[in-house]
Amino acid sequence: MRRSSVGPSNNAPASVVGEEPGTVDGRKLAAIVDAPHLVSRRDALRSPAMSGRGDSEIPDVVDPAEVARRARWTAAGTGVLLALAGLAASVLRATGSAPALVPAAYALGALVCALAAVLGSRGRTRGALWLLLIGAMVMALGDQFD
Repeated sequence: MRRSSVGPSNNAPASVVGEEPGTVDGRKLAAIVDAPHLVSRRDALRSPAMSGRGDSEIPDVVDPAEVARRARWTAAGTGVLLALAGLAASVLRATGSAPALVPAAYALGALVCALAAVLGSRGRTRGALWLLLIGAMVMALGDQFD
C-alpha cells in the first residue's frame, strides 16, 4: 500500500512505501560510516567563506597576565556597578515610606560591593567574587524587608 504515487515521503516507514527495511537501514549505516571521511576533523567547523590564511587560527596559548588583568577589571567594574545600584536603591528607599531597615540593608550591601571593587582592582579576585555575592545577598534581604 503506497501513500503517494510520486515517490516515498521522507517520514514514511520503509514498509509503507514498498521498500525492504533491511536495505534502508543498510544505506543509512553506510552513510554514517562514510561521513567522517568526507570532512577532516580540523576543517569540520570551517566555513568555505573563510578567506584567511591557513595559519591564521586563534592561538591556543593564552597569556596569564592578560587573563588576570581581565579578571581584575571585571571584578572592579562589577563591584562599582553593584555599589552604585545599591546606593541608588538606598537613597530611593530612604525618601519613601519604607522601614529604616530597608535603606540600611541596601547601603550595607553597596558598601560590601564597593569593598569588593577595591579588592578586585588589587587582584584579589576570589575574595572580590565572594564579597560581591554577599553584598548582593544583603541587598536582596533588604528588598525582602520592603
